[in-house]
Amino acid sequence: MQTKETEKQKEEGLVSWIETSDSISRRFHFNQDGCLSVSICWKNFSLSNILFYFWHLEGVATISDGGYLETEVFIITCFINCILQVKVLEDTRPVVKRVAESFLNKFFPSGYPYSVNEGYLRYTQFRALQHLTSATLSVLSTQSLLFAAGLRPTPAQATVVSWILKDGMEHVGKLICSNLGARMDSEPKRWRILADVMYDLGTGLEVMSPLCPHLFLEMAGLGNFAKGMAVVAARATRLPIYSSFAKEGNLSDLFAKGEAISTLFNVVGIGAGISLASTICSSMQGKVIVAPLLSVLHIYSVVEEMRAVPVNTLNPQRTAILVADFVKMGQISGPADLRYREDLLFPGRVIEDAGKVKVGRPLHEVAKPSKFREWRDMFPDEKFFLNHGSQWTDMVLDQSATGEDALRGWLVAAYASSIKQSSDDINPNVLFQAYEEMESVFPQFLSELQSKGWHTDRFLDGTGTRFAS
Repeated sequence: MQTKETEKQKEEGLVSWIETSDSISRRFHFNQDGCLSVSICWKNFSLSNILFYFWHLEGVATISDGGYLETEVFIITCFINCILQVKVLEDTRPVVKRVAESFLNKFFPSGYPYSVNEGYLRYTQFRALQHLTSATLSVLSTQSLLFAAGLRPTPAQATVVSWILKDGMEHVGKLICSNLGARMDSEPKRWRILADVMYDLGTGLEVMSPLCPHLFLEMAGLGNFAKGMAVVAARATRLPIYSSFAKEGNLSDLFAKGEAISTLFNVVGIGAGISLASTICSSMQGKVIVAPLLSVLHIYSVVEEMRAVPVNTLNPQRTAILVADFVKMGQISGPADLRYREDLLFPGRVIEDAGKVKVGRPLHEVAKPSKFREWRDMFPDEKFFLNHGSQWTDMVLDQSATGEDALRGWLVAAYASSIKQSSDDINPNVLFQAYEEMESVFPQFLSELQSKGWHTDRFLDGTGTRFAS
């Protein structure tokens, strides 16, 4: 019987819907006689709420059979029916479930998990652990610095001073790291890990400073210098990492909720640091044991956090993996599948199945002018140049080259390398054959890449050198 009614409703179209706001929920549905009926539910039920609601119904009216407006009659009738039929509904869900939902609303993007890309939860979990351990280490290191300077601060004083020292060195770090922005765009995950390694090195110097108080100035200076650079590198890589999770144009929401998570667990970490500084780590022996453990947990959290990030832009490493998979198996991985195959510490390795391509060396170091002119005569419309060496193949891109141009060059290098296995050298005939093979498969290759979510309109090669045609 219920199935028949459902099928009948589907045939007739939309017969009911619900409109919600912060204080009221309204369910509209059509009766069998065609009249519209409204059921109202207030979250905070009171007579004043009902009066306020119907006071604003001046624009609602019905027309009787005679054609007269019956606005007042409709309002009074609806008001009386609402008073008689309204039910005060209480939230009967368990407290744990209500707290969990409130936490999700405050610290996760609207529409989660459907509004973000895969891996966001794992990224957030390890990010929380990273900030907790980082803030705890910060308190312990600052307390050690002040001990080395001959002071005996309370844990709360150490917390305050840590912010002053960190903010002061941030300006120096900005100047040092200002010329590394392009490299961070190309490898944001690698630089994010290096940032936390630098931070822990600086923190380690600070923690150990009481062991050599005569070198207090040197150790404190180097420690805060490393931490200042780490802060800049971490902030510079934040945007490309958040962008990889944005699914519905909700980058600002992702950024705001991510910073809320960071702030929350920084506060928790500071509390944990104060507790440790007052108990286990009140002595130097305790710090020597606890600080390395916290540092290991911190770096592990950052590595796992970065492994969960599905970056969807093309850089040398991701392009080489994509080309190798396509040439060898005819398959293309999406950003979520490729993320765990990236080498986050040493991304510059060459991949044999992708033609052993290296990108970004200066043109004058790669080939002689005569060889470059010969290439331009062979392929005048292409925005890449390939030079095959004994150990790898150099690719130099034109200044205006996009991700598609880099993909074309990489495919030519991969096909030429596979053809070379059956010949002694890569001569013009081999290049032409590889180029024709690339042209035959490139439309399909590009279409599959874009359908998987890759951005092929740009190629991030870091500080690689390009030529101007």
